[in-house]
Amino acid sequence: MKYLRQFLLILIFAFLGELLRFLIPLSIPGSIYGLVLLFIALMTGIVKLPQVKEASKFLIEIMPLVFIPAGVKLLTSWGVLQPILLPVVVITVVSTVVVMVVSGWVTQLVIRRGGGDCDRDCGKSKNQREEN
Repeated sequence: MKYLRQFLLILIFAFLGELLRFLIPLSIPGSIYGLVLLFIALMTGIVKLPQVKEASKFLIEIMPLVFIPAGVKLLTSWGVLQPILLPVVVITVVSTVVVMVVSGWVTQLVIRRGGGDCDRDCGKSKNQREEN
């Protein structure tokens, strides 16, 4: 019953995201709206982490299965993809490298600006870190 309740809570936020997508005329997927809403609810304490933790772990564990239909579609669309394969591969590699570099820079910036040592400080407030 606990898992069912957690899935239902996640589905409520997914539904709210789809509702926002319908109401707001931007080209942002409803799933993104739902994730942002769930994030805000978690950060504000409206939803507590234990209320969605186990179901979220399960969804992350089965995530590779979600990509199987997309992979099959790529295989069945080979005739359409073949003429543009080189540009797609180049764009994919370049964008992946750019994301990795920017993520590294942002991580270094956060650490330098007082992000702290997570092994020692995670879960502590800024005041608690300063006391140590």
